[in-house]
Amino acid sequence: MSTPETSRFVRLRVELVLEVDDADAVTKSALRRIADEADMPAAERAHAEGAVTEDTAEALAYLVDPFDLVSQVPGIELQQASWSSERIDYEPDSPDWDLDEDDGDGSDG
Repeated sequence: MSTPETSRFVRLRVELVLEVDDADAVTKSALRRIADEADMPAAERAHAEGAVTEDTAEALAYLVDPFDLVSQVPGIELQQASWSSERIDYEPDSPDWDLDEDDGDGSDG
């Protein structure tokens, strides 16, 4: 009997819903992070500053780094990451927000 080959690659999906209590603090933090990036071209810097100033969700996306989430996990190397943020209507009592619900993708999670 042969053992089926398994991939060494794992897709980890994480969904977070965050409540922003102080949008100004989030924006200021994102602007500080942009200012600290010495190698960022001026045009990219101006675009990033505008985006995080206009939209708290963009500021938050600028501050959250998937590498930070897994950098201390032994035995792995982050190969690719993508993330986005958006403003949502959140109703925690709605069945649409049941995080324990099986999404039918067959993953163990």
